[in-house]
Amino acid sequence: MTALPDIARVALDVPVPELFDYRVAPDWRPACGDWVVVPWGRSRRVGLVIALTQGSDVPPDRLRSLEAPLASMPRLPADWLDLIEFAARYYHVGIGELALPSVPKLLRTVPTARSRGAPAARARERFESTVVPPQADRSSPGAVPDGDMPPQSAIQGERALTPGQSNALQAMRSTQGHAVHLLHGITGSGKTEVYFRWLADVLAARPTAQALILVPEIALTPEFARRIRERFPHEPLAVLHSDMPDAERAAHWMAAAEGRARIVLGTRLAVLAPVPHLAAIVVDEEHDASFKQQEGARYSARDLAIALAARRGLPVVLGSATPSLESWQAARRSRYRIATLQERASGAALPQVRRVALKGAVLRHGLTEPAIQAITQTVARGEQVLVFLNRRGYAPVLSCAACGWLSRCDQCDAYRVMHRAPARAQGPARYQLICHHCASERPVPRACPDCGNLDLAGLGQGTQRLEEGLGELFGALRIGRLDRDVARRRGAAQQVLDAAHAGEVDLLVGTQMLAKGHDFRRLTLVVVVDADAALFAADFRAPERLFATLMQVAGRAGRHHAQSTVLIQTRFPEHPVYEALAAHDYERFAAQQLAEREQAALPPFVHQALLTAQAKSAQAATDFLAQARNLLLSGDERLALPPELLERMTVCDPVPMPVAQVRGLSRAQMLVESASRPALHAVLTPWLQALREQRSAVRWQIVIDPLEI
Repeated sequence: MTALPDIARVALDVPVPELFDYRVAPDWRPACGDWVVVPWGRSRRVGLVIALTQGSDVPPDRLRSLEAPLASMPRLPADWLDLIEFAARYYHVGIGELALPSVPKLLRTVPTARSRGAPAARARERFESTVVPPQADRSSPGAVPDGDMPPQSAIQGERALTPGQSNALQAMRSTQGHAVHLLHGITGSGKTEVYFRWLADVLAARPTAQALILVPEIALTPEFARRIRERFPHEPLAVLHSDMPDAERAAHWMAAAEGRARIVLGTRLAVLAPVPHLAAIVVDEEHDASFKQQEGARYSARDLAIALAARRGLPVVLGSATPSLESWQAARRSRYRIATLQERASGAALPQVRRVALKGAVLRHGLTEPAIQAITQTVARGEQVLVFLNRRGYAPVLSCAACGWLSRCDQCDAYRVMHRAPARAQGPARYQLICHHCASERPVPRACPDCGNLDLAGLGQGTQRLEEGLGELFGALRIGRLDRDVARRRGAAQQVLDAAHAGEVDLLVGTQMLAKGHDFRRLTLVVVVDADAALFAADFRAPERLFATLMQVAGRAGRHHAQSTVLIQTRFPEHPVYEALAAHDYERFAAQQLAEREQAALPPFVHQALLTAQAKSAQAATDFLAQARNLLLSGDERLALPPELLERMTVCDPVPMPVAQVRGLSRAQMLVESASRPALHAVLTPWLQALREQRSAVRWQIVIDPLEI
């Protein structure tokens, strides 16, 4: 007779990849995927049971017991654990480090004597009472009138499709099992309409089916959620993002995990939500860098969505007007199926893109005369204008004209940005200096700290200063600003967007938060104030990001008008990025970029891992990376790597990170790359394990498929 397992291997949210062994009481039989409370040092933590086994390598006197199950939490399914384990292996992080932060904090909190019932149970009740719509026939999504055939009549507000939309939808409907569809559609071509028609089919096919929709930014979720509720009024919708109140996020997560929400909409963390009856995935704006997690486990939600679809045999749709070059190359190699939408769904023409040369131009508040005239004429016609500047704050730096002092952060290798503080009811505007890397704040000094000069001035222009200047130029116009500073106040971003949609704003000013996903019906002019800063950045992905951003922001213009214009103020009007943009020619731009990348052996033609280090001194960080490099290349017997495998690697020298110091810590990085992804990971696994065993005082992290180098 086989003995029952007496050890549970538990994942905890700690920055080490190991699982932790705990003794199981004879009268308790946990299962993989169960949530449990365990002792940890002198405290208690919530963990996740990953495996059950007999015996442990931990000495019996150090082996502690599971305390209790976490009340009312659903057991996580095997296919979810499979995805998490795969992602942990691929990104070389601990299972707990990846899985637990994705769960709402309220649900993974250790219960106390003061806890009023199980948080999971309260979350379940909250969703049912506030979100679930009136019961309807769940055999198809939406209310189906008598005599109508689903799914075409099953969703509300349908309109005739363009030929391109029809062809794309047919291609998506014709596939069975796993497939990756790249939906490349110009801005305003109706990609969302195609998503909804396809999802209607998927949800109608099975009463329990669920769909997952990922968007890159929190600011896009309210509008997307509104459109989903309009089109699928009888289907429960769960929304997941990090800015939700704890109780609300917990309620929506529970609804997704228990299959009660048929549509799950969220930002990157939603890809890690357990969705037991998942049948289809949509990744909107798939090119967006926001899908890459920048703290903790550095996963890509887009790539995990594709992996999830592959592991569960599901279709996934990636939508974008400017696909990432990785996705575009995959489509060129027939790994992805591509469908193209080349006309706007409304029948409106694409905007005319004009380049306004800054050389020799006289600027008023950062605007050229052609831009000022175009704004005046557009508003006079009762239409809206978007003035785009991808730089928040009032001024990038505060300067002393007498001695050259600059507002450098004393903790970071960066300047503190001058910000206008929130307005008071009375009194003059107040200003402060804020570091965008460590978030430290300082008041603006009355005099230069170095020479005592009183004549201090902000250099350059951010969205706050641009808003102020537009107020002076166009005093009678209604101006609305949207950037991260505005969005930090809960509900403020949506207020700006609602006012713009309601026609209560003449001039919209903002950053890339306004560049994607918004359908402003009266907006016919976009003015790009300063795009050149990104042209000559050291990062090889800078042109791709710039082109995508400008194509997206240009796409806000004229979505419902016969004529519209985009003005790009630039010192380099003949640059290839602007040439391709003026022609609305993504394919030309992508072909040129891919040719350069292939010649230079850059992604997507190689695969990369970035080892980063932080220490109190630059020397310590660099020394750690140099030792790590020597360990890898020396053929150390602990790694047991065959020479022919190492020959397929390129290991670069350690260098400072682009921002070499943050919060008083020096930062350095080292790139490892290979044309073979399996070879790269075969090297990383033993190498990283050897680095962990060294127990260095230097903080380090591995980033797989880095987006910034």
